[in-house]
Amino acid sequence: MKRKTSREVVLVSKKNYIFVVKIIKNSAIMSQKRVTPERITQLEDNEVFVFGSNLEGAHGGGAALQAWQKFGAIWGQGVGLQGQSYGIPTMQGGVDTIKPYVDEFISFARHHPKLTFLVTRIGCGIAGFTNEEISPLFKEAHGIENIVLPPGW
Repeated sequence: MKRKTSREVVLVSKKNYIFVVKIIKNSAIMSQKRVTPERITQLEDNEVFVFGSNLEGAHGGGAALQAWQKFGAIWGQGVGLQGQSYGIPTMQGGVDTIKPYVDEFISFARHHPKLTFLVTRIGCGIAGFTNEEISPLFKEAHGIENIVLPPGW
């Protein structure tokens, strides 16, 4: 029985796309996927800034402050679509309390295919979680074309 050997090479471009080159039996297959840039300063009309929030909607710091100042987040609304932003609460407890809000977001994105959702590293700033704790919550988002995740998520 022959074993199929493969390896992947991942490259990130300056235009915020990730290129994955998969080598299987000396043949290269390349795929391309957009990733969220580290700093988002403007959005296209169909793009939505996805940020970590708190349930009270007090957007006083981090990406939440940016969402409030630039992308239409509503003070007092901690969850969901608000202007060109979408809040996912991350300050109310452990990772298990964030998952239902991530699942709700993924469902929302599926039902709004004309919008592109740029997910920031929610929960990995002021809330104090790590990429390794939060990124698995977005596993179901990988196959959804209009959800753009940070590199490595």
